[in-house]
Amino acid sequence: MDITALLLSRLQFAFTVSFHIIFPSFTIGLAAWLTVLEALHLATGRPVYRTLFEFWVKIFAVAFGFGVVSGIVLGFEIGTNWSDFSRMTGPIQGVLLSYETFTAFCLEAGFLGVLLLGRPKVAPWFYLFSTAMVALGTTLSAFWIMINNSWMQVPVGYVVENGMFVPNDWTKIIFNSVVWSRFPHMLLAAYLTGAFCVAATGAWYLLRGTFFAEAKVMLRMGLYLAAVLVPVQLFFGHLNGDYVHQHQPAKFAALEGRWHDEQPASEVLIALPDEATESNKYAISIPILGSLIGSMSFDSKEVGLTSFQAQDRPPVLIPFFTFRIMVGCGLLMLAVAWIGTYLSRKEHLARNRTLLWATFLSFPLPFIATLTGWFTAEVGRQPWVVYGVVRTADAITPFLTTPVALTSLIIFCALYTFIFAFGIYYIYRLLRAGPVGFGTLPPSGTIPSPPLSVDDELDTAGVLHLPAGE
Repeated sequence: MDITALLLSRLQFAFTVSFHIIFPSFTIGLAAWLTVLEALHLATGRPVYRTLFEFWVKIFAVAFGFGVVSGIVLGFEIGTNWSDFSRMTGPIQGVLLSYETFTAFCLEAGFLGVLLLGRPKVAPWFYLFSTAMVALGTTLSAFWIMINNSWMQVPVGYVVENGMFVPNDWTKIIFNSVVWSRFPHMLLAAYLTGAFCVAATGAWYLLRGTFFAEAKVMLRMGLYLAAVLVPVQLFFGHLNGDYVHQHQPAKFAALEGRWHDEQPASEVLIALPDEATESNKYAISIPILGSLIGSMSFDSKEVGLTSFQAQDRPPVLIPFFTFRIMVGCGLLMLAVAWIGTYLSRKEHLARNRTLLWATFLSFPLPFIATLTGWFTAEVGRQPWVVYGVVRTADAITPFLTTPVALTSLIIFCALYTFIFAFGIYYIYRLLRAGPVGFGTLPPSGTIPSPPLSVDDELDTAGVLHLPAGE
């Protein structure tokens, strides 16, 4: 087997899955928000919620389409580049992906048409129900994918027969303890992605002085949701760290940048890991904190990378830095959400251009956090594709040559870049065009927008209060 073909196949899958995850992480949260908007419109009758729904459902449709198309490619890659992996794990993973198709895709496909085209043809309650079913379908899709990936991280409920992993206890696979920390972590990441994209769009409109009523609702709802969810997300992130500490000690040592056993262990805040010398350069550490984070103890012994054979260690540099980038993005999102919520409660947010700029510029943070979180989990799992039992080098398609792997990598990169660049540009054009009003007032973009100084003349529903007689 050519090691270069292995590297190129890993790069190709990493590239395509990174492109793919951008869209589900956006649409899962956005589908849930659309459900909330439709419910609020039915409950209150306020036009602003209908306006925002009709605006965001167009963006959802485009992003959803790109998510489906980019996800289908991954299945083909498993067959072309990772056929031995498919052969060995097919009895488990094939069934889990079938569950995703029957539960998630059927819901999404069945109700997406109603969501996009059926409002005039169905009762309002059924339209809300259809919106909720699309949101449930996207959530179930993430659920089955996370069960699948969690089994690769911590394999349980199987026996090996004729070189294949055969399930002998589906309850252990589906109710694997790590699923119930990893799935909420991923779901919350999607909700935060939607919340920050909505809030950033509202901040963008306020900075441009357009769509003032709708922008204020987007900004407040997005920041309020993020203010609640970011602390919960940090908690589930800690639970993920606990499972890594328990089941993947080599990965945990790589994330911590810990080369040698320590008791008590320090926490490396930042450093430059050097695998050649098995040490950290320019390290800044806090004594004892490593034991407290790892084992909730002030004097626990924490294992280092040198306790493992060199061939069983993950690469250190990537997971070490991606983990810190992920945590840093989380803390920045927490600061923006809490400060923005506080100013919003004081009715000062729409006039604070510094915070508006911070909110607008924060929209990449959840995407970066999601991507770096996946890099941390997947690169940190190496050299195993199924942790502890199947090496990545043993999962590649036999006789796959370097020229073939290189050609497919170039083709995938070129096609993804070309097609998705147009898709992202089209979403940008939709965002720039802004919402179209469905109430008695003309669309916000067709009348002069009130200046930011009249923030208190707009209520949270986006209704402009004019002085008597005007």
